[in-house]
Amino acid sequence: MQDSLADAHARADALQIRPADPAADAAALRRLALWATRYTPLVAPWEEENGADGFFLDITGAAHLLGGEECLLADLRRRLNRFGLPARLAVAGTAGAAWALSRFRREPVTILPCGQEAAALSTLPPAALRLSCATRAALRRLGFRHIGALIDKPRAPFAARFEKELLLRLDQALGRTAEPLRFACAPPVYHSVRYLPEPVVTTDAVAMLAERLMQGLSRALLRDGVGARALRLSLYRVDGEVCMINLGLAMPTRSPAHVGRLVALKLARLAGTIDAGFGFETIDLAVTAAERILPRQTELTAAADGTPEAERCAALVDRLRQRLGPRSVQRLRPAASHLPERAEAPCLTAEETSAWPPPDAAPLRPPVLLQPPEPVAVTALVPEGPPLRFRWRGMLHDVVHAQGPERIADEWWRARNTCGPTRDYYLVENSDGRRFWLYREGLYGRETEAAHWFMHGLFA
Repeated sequence: MQDSLADAHARADALQIRPADPAADAAALRRLALWATRYTPLVAPWEEENGADGFFLDITGAAHLLGGEECLLADLRRRLNRFGLPARLAVAGTAGAAWALSRFRREPVTILPCGQEAAALSTLPPAALRLSCATRAALRRLGFRHIGALIDKPRAPFAARFEKELLLRLDQALGRTAEPLRFACAPPVYHSVRYLPEPVVTTDAVAMLAERLMQGLSRALLRDGVGARALRLSLYRVDGEVCMINLGLAMPTRSPAHVGRLVALKLARLAGTIDAGFGFETIDLAVTAAERILPRQTELTAAADGTPEAERCAALVDRLRQRLGPRSVQRLRPAASHLPERAEAPCLTAEETSAWPPPDAAPLRPPVLLQPPEPVAVTALVPEGPPLRFRWRGMLHDVVHAQGPERIADEWWRARNTCGPTRDYYLVENSDGRRFWLYREGLYGRETEAAHWFMHGLFA
């Protein structure tokens, strides 16, 4: 190795030597793949055994945005050269054929019409099939110098002699077998991109452009009867860096104005972490999650889910989330459990919020639940009687009124080691008019010999 390095220095005086860093190469390749999503949202990095190598772009339905495949490749090659990254590019009907042509053709740019993969690959060496070193060495020992010698041969001897990698790579390159790619970003449901003649740097301009992109997406959403529930805004800087902003909505929406306001609020909250540099030259808005929006009669104003009142509430929740953070505001849905701490859970879809029982049919519950419940020292006339006085957080409270008990048993169908003792809940009011929700744990004489009390909730 030292002799080879000395020979290389003798041939090139300006040669620079750096230690290999595969992790840094993979991270750089991922950043470059995210930058390449300006051409198509479907970009998959490719890493070989010896490190980062390149990436695939699925430009189906996207090439016309830049004037065709020739213009897209010319723009991609020009920008990569500007970054100091000379590249070899190829367009083909399969990922395997494009990989082979970009590395083993003399021309730096190749565009292969669909259906000509076999003819184009036949003159290339077997290494163009992305085979392992052992498979390539075995093929050389057997005298196979070109892929054409493998295409028309019987498959049974190859299947018996080699691992399935050889036939799999051959079929993928020829389009006989589909090749799944691991994209750098989740494929969007709906997608819109705008290439700007002049870069923008202000948050107001970005929010305005995001609103215009949403106007184009709203027509497709309306056509399909769905709304955006999650969006991803991608901002491509002039120097190649990419800033991605994810937006989660409380209800599906098609409103461009609402999306524009959320983008402005999110940018204001992230002002210290997003650097526009010399400006953003491309802006991309993608709907990453869509949900059905049922038709409704807008003339009536009943306060039910899906009405304008519910939409205004959801819009308020969205604005608070963008200003305060995604986990600062949560909406709850009822759960099938009698235990108070298990009777509600964060809702995942907008439809789940309509499942609450009517107030007159639901048991009285405090708006604030303590989790976990806090121990309380209680004085009662008899062990099973209501509390007369209790001490909580160092303060003594005299009970004026007490209501209860409401007996709640644990869920017997759960595992035995998770079931707890029976609880007797009391709603009590002290001399200052404050109301508390206490419970006594365990049935006296059957489940426990000493009463243990806990504070579980507070009323207004």
